[in-house]
Parts: sequence; structure tokens; C-alpha cells
Amino acid sequence: MWVPGLLFTLVALVAGGMIALQAPINAEVATRLGHPISAATMSFVVGTIMLLALALLFARGSTNLGALQTMPLYMLLGGGLLGAIYVTVNLMLAPKIGIAAIMALGIAGQLFTALFLDRFGMFELTVRELSLGRVSGAILVLVGALMVRVL
Repeated sequence: MWVPGLLFTLVALVAGGMIALQAPINAEVATRLGHPISAATMSFVVGTIMLLALALLFARGSTNLGALQTMPLYMLLGGGLLGAIYVTVNLMLAPKIGIAAIMALGIAGQLFTALFLDRFGMFELTVRELSLGRVSGAILVLVGALMVRVL
């Protein structure tokens, strides 16, 4: 049973590393193109093409496109809008505060938001109560992020 857990852990670590690589790559694209929004646009165009190819290969026939008609607006636009903001902010801040600070502060922000979502069971998530360990862990991550940024 530990093998799948280890594999999932390694995949998550590699995916996190990819996010850390994405910010400086996009920041360099922004420098060369002359504007951060142009770089973010390029990133999403390439990502969209890749995802369309993957969807055609793996999700064809199993995707319920009719469900789009009944989805609320936040579901239709939310993920893409939040992703666009995240990528744009990262590539704008990369040259100003550094990749380590962006990643550390981003993780702290994700953790505090996740605790809030868990606590209230938002988006049909299972309610998970706050505990001393969970809140202390989030605070330690924030303190570590601030240390990466300031020290």
C-alpha cells in the first residue's frame, strides 16, 4: 500500500517543481515579448493546445459537454480566470522578489485558503474542522515563507 502513496508523493513533488520552473520561464518570455500579459497569453495558448490534444486522445467520448449548459458561471469561468491571474502575477513578481519567495508565499496562501475551504465545506467538500496542528502548521508555513522572502 505504501508504493502508490510514495508514487503519488513523488508525482506531487515533480508537479510542484514544474510550477517553480513555469514562473521564471514565463517571466523571461514577458521580458522578450515586452509585456507580462502577452507572456501569460502565450502560456495559456500553448497549454490550451496541449490540453485539446490530450482531450482528443484520452477523453473523447467520455466528456459530457451537455453539462456545460447547467454549470454556474463560477464553474465555467473560475478555474481559467484564477489560473490566468496566478500565472500573470507569478511572472510579474519573478524578477522582483525571486522564485523561492513566490513559491513559498504562494504555498502559504494556498494553505490558508484550503483551511478556510475545508472548515466550511465549500464547493461540496467534506467539512474538516480546524485543529491546533492544522492551524499551527499553516502558521509555520507562513513564517517560513516570510523568512524566505525577507531574510
